[in-house]
Amino acid sequence: MKKNWITFCLLILTSFGYSQTGAKLFNLEDGVGLNGFDPVGYFNVGKAVKGRKEFSYFYDGITYYFASASDRDIFRLAPVKYLPQYGGWCAYAMGHDGTRVEVDPETFKIINGKLYLFYNKFFNNTLKSWNRDEPKLQAQADANWLKIIHP
Repeated sequence: MKKNWITFCLLILTSFGYSQTGAKLFNLEDGVGLNGFDPVGYFNVGKAVKGRKEFSYFYDGITYYFASASDRDIFRLAPVKYLPQYGGWCAYAMGHDGTRVEVDPETFKIINGKLYLFYNKFFNNTLKSWNRDEPKLQAQADANWLKIIHP
């Protein structure tokens, strides 16, 4: 009975973006990715667009909101294309030291068709720091993220 309870708890935690160690793997708020912003909007409109709950879609354990049914349907066809890098955590922090730092969903950059998000609060816009040394930070962020998802 105890073993079943532990398995159940782990299943619940992983479904909300937590690894088996309890560390939060994906940047989620109440099970919603991108703080409720439309992942397709970053690409099709070129800016952060707030999604709506009625146009939601559940993918790989995470709920995403979309600005329209059309954006939701576009996402359904190729979800990986629109997902943020590094689980939605700050790309600069991931590259700098591998930490998982919250982001401002309106501070982003698309590089080679991939979405990168950045922390931007309290006079600290990490996108500016990222731009100064993008190739090195991107390579290090990729390596650090692999260590997190494949420990």
